Amino acid sequence: MDKVIFGPAGKPKGYKGKAYEPCGYLNERRLYAYEYQSGRGLRIGEESSKKLKADSKRNKVKISMHCPYYINMCAKEDDKIRKSIESLFKCGQVGEWMGAYRLVFHPGYYTKQSPSLALEKAKNGYKGLLKKCEEEGLEDYTFAPETTGKKSQLGNFDEIIHMCENLEHFEPTIDFAHVHARGEGILNRKEDYNSIFSKLEDHLNIERLHCHFTTIEYTNKGEKRHHTLEENDEYGPNIEDLLQNLIDYGWKATIICETPKLDEDAIKMREIYESLL
Repeated sequence: MDKVIFGPAGKPKGYKGKAYEPCGYLNERRLYAYEYQSGRGLRIGEESSKKLKADSKRNKVKISMHCPYYINMCAKEDDKIRKSIESLFKCGQVGEWMGAYRLVFHPGYYTKQSPSLALEKAKNGYKGLLKKCEEEGLEDYTFAPETTGKKSQLGNFDEIIHMCENLEHFEPTIDFAHVHARGEGILNRKEDYNSIFSKLEDHLNIERLHCHFTTIEYTNKGEKRHHTLEENDEYGPNIEDLLQNLIDYGWKATIICETPKLDEDAIKMREIYESLL
């Protein structure tokens, strides 16, 4: 498998088939990653999940899944945390059926709690989640908390590193657009990525880095809107800076394209990567 592979966040724009059978379409376009979207709720069952796994193996496409957006592992209400644990556990079940190597999720919102309290609350919930996974016999799962784009959300870069450093079955999803937006435009040059990759190397042992990328519009509160690669002159960050860092550091990475053009821009990302090589 190529060191850096690309694919869309959800059903490809040009694909007319079922969301659990796109891998042949992606393979033909030399896109070898696919992030199945369950952000609005988990609506795929065992049969369709296993079809996706077979489709991905046949076409050499690496599968990840984005879990529901309503998960909040640091909610003030205990009932919301229990429901979030149950949702993540169900994602673990489905992810095992579909062969998802990462289960991506947003950790939650501070909701006027201190960041340190929200982080500890989330970690306690994750311990309950992992216990449930063990008791229920799940074997093949990796939860992948994502760097979040709004300053009101738990999930800045250091918080994600801390979660993954202290919990088994956890690896990060680094959404570089979210890092850029949350920092109000901190990724403007190739060198701006140095601290990110240095911390990843210092704190975690990652075989393949799971990433999200899009150009992004932001305010002083963080993320506002995703934009296409064509709009890179107006909005950052620049995909070329990220790709050159991955090459220089020798990283294996999966890059999930979250621009409005999905697979179309994923192909452009791959072409830029190949030109840099």
